[in-house]
Amino acid sequence: MKISVIIPTLNASKYIQRQLQALKKQSLPPDEIIVIDSSSEDDTCALAQKEGIKPIVIAREEFSHAGTRNFAASIAKGDILVFFSQDALPYNEFLLEHLIKNLVKSDDIAATYGRHIPYRYAKPTEVAARLVNYPNMPLVKDISLLPFMGAKTFFFSNVCSAIKKKVLKEVGGFPEDVSIAEDTVFAAYVIKKGYKIAYVPEAMVLHSHDFSPWQYCKRYYNIGKSLARHKWIVENDKLGKEGRRIVKEQLKYIVKNKKYQWLPYMVVENFLKYIGFKTGLKF
Repeated sequence: MKISVIIPTLNASKYIQRQLQALKKQSLPPDEIIVIDSSSEDDTCALAQKEGIKPIVIAREEFSHAGTRNFAASIAKGDILVFFSQDALPYNEFLLEHLIKNLVKSDDIAATYGRHIPYRYAKPTEVAARLVNYPNMPLVKDISLLPFMGAKTFFFSNVCSAIKKKVLKEVGGFPEDVSIAEDTVFAAYVIKKGYKIAYVPEAMVLHSHDFSPWQYCKRYYNIGKSLARHKWIVENDKLGKEGRRIVKEQLKYIVKNKKYQWLPYMVVENFLKYIGFKTGLKF
């Protein structure tokens, strides 16, 4: 099977060269790397060209999380499409090897996603959330888990993922009626069709967010708004329970590491996430 790596970029000069160098050093190197750039104002494109990759440049207003990835997928040569966000750096040289092994072995597994290791400068709340969402334990998810996991069954991340191209085509690509969470909505429809999705913790990337509480509020509003367009996904909703679990783990992490000054921040961040998400769901 041929492997195509797809990386949407915008002003990614901080990461792009290290990312491309790490991808080329993989034990299972990709057959092609597609960098699709939204008219960056920095030297993202020049750095990519320095690594032998000629970016495809689109107008910034043409970018969408789903549409841009669908376009890149349509021109990709690979049977397996590996998606990265621009700020995700392979943790070691075995990332791609681990990420695609389940796709090669099983006809039922349509997609996989990897584990996020937070950057050393990540906020304590972000570190704890990553530990909850990306544990060191593999999991294969299918529709049978829905009564137990609720909407968490469909959790999936395009920060570091691999998808069989034929399955992406079968479901009509990533849903272009959402502004964000295209990966989760895609996963929901794939699982609904009877496929499985595997979480592979051995496939690791360095990745974490450095958002302000207000940025989180806007992000979660957009996630809620996107899921409101596909309400059936949250019908078996256990997201409230999952949210409480994350807050509990954040609190434990802060207390264990004696970072008590982050407690007020934790309260504000989670309150604004909740308000943003619930408001978006009413869209």
